[in-house]
Amino acid sequence: MSDAPLISVRGEAVLEVEPEIARLVVHVQSQESDRRDALDRLTERNRRCLELVRSYGEAVEKLETGGLSIVPLLKYRRREGDVRAYRGTVQLKIVVADFGVLGELVTRLGDMERTYVDGPEWALRPDSEVYGRAARQAAHEAVERARRYAEALGSRLTGLVELSDEGLGRPQDAGGPVTLAAAYGAAAGTAEEPEPIDLEPAKQVVRAAVEARFTGSPPDLEPR
Repeated sequence: MSDAPLISVRGEAVLEVEPEIARLVVHVQSQESDRRDALDRLTERNRRCLELVRSYGEAVEKLETGGLSIVPLLKYRRREGDVRAYRGTVQLKIVVADFGVLGELVTRLGDMERTYVDGPEWALRPDSEVYGRAARQAAHEAVERARRYAEALGSRLTGLVELSDEGLGRPQDAGGPVTLAAAYGAAAGTAEEPEPIDLEPAKQVVRAAVEARFTGSPPDLEPR
């Protein structure tokens, strides 16, 4: 076993950066007394919604269907009864990369008949370079801290024994989502386009921390 002294330190980095993407969840609904009518209305509204989102081209990074349901609504809650209506729902998940069109897209979606919009949820991409930058800064901070301790003892670093990554922190939620719902009685195409809503991207806080152990030269512990 080596008799070289060990210096154990912790390095941390905290970065505050702009978000890279915004996530939206759109719920498209229909409700009719006839099952087939409910399905037909849902299909048509879903088609219009998809066409609208796709019209933004590369500004929309991802568009996918999260789920679909057709649910019978009974007349009586506590016992079996006749079906009074059928409710259909399609959930769409959208990732927007161009924040310049985000406000317009949100309001146009919210203006569609029986359509609900949850969002935006601001975030970084999973492979964002920000995470790597935070990890590098945390490691550099650990080295500098260990070097300062060594110098205070009249020693110097001679090697690295271990570097342990504590994990990158998740971005903090800096603001709740905006929720927009279209009026039930609105007729598609009969009103002017809604005015885009102003949205301010929420800063994302990324944390990284490491623990490191270094070997050092024998310290100078003589009184000075």
